[in-house]
Amino acid sequence: MAPKKAKKKAEGANSNVFSMFDQSQIQEFKEAFTIMDQNRDGFIDKEDLRDTFAALGRVNVKNEELEEMIKESSGPINFTVFLTMFGEKLKGTDPEESILNAFKIFDPEGKGVLRKDYIQEMLMTQAERFSQEEIDQMFAAFPPDVTGNLDYKNLVHIITHGEEKDQE
Repeated sequence: MAPKKAKKKAEGANSNVFSMFDQSQIQEFKEAFTIMDQNRDGFIDKEDLRDTFAALGRVNVKNEELEEMIKESSGPINFTVFLTMFGEKLKGTDPEESILNAFKIFDPEGKGVLRKDYIQEMLMTQAERFSQEEIDQMFAAFPPDVTGNLDYKNLVHIITHGEEKDQE
């Protein structure tokens, strides 16, 4: 009898994660989960992660890296586990850091800049695609430097603080 109670308690603990987010956020996480669940079996596994990285243009992801990501979960990653993992990651997370980490995915060398043409291609061909008008608006508000690079660290600072970072 005791093991059943323990199991119910664990399931209940997971369901509390839904109270951490509003309905629109949960819907966005569901969309992200669906995009990542490449084989549509209701779980994200190592192959789903590999396919997701490939769709983002990163094809040489090491098995060890994928295994480390999968190990962050206590078991198979269904939507509730996925949401719980994000809830734990986002608790106390600085929005600036979250946005910066999203850009860092496209900058494996850690240069702090992305080529204008590369970021434009990614934004127009992946996930929720930007229109040409949205791209033009973004580059008008945050123009790349003379060499065609977008300083995403400064961009993130402006997005989160509303002002340019002091140049050091």
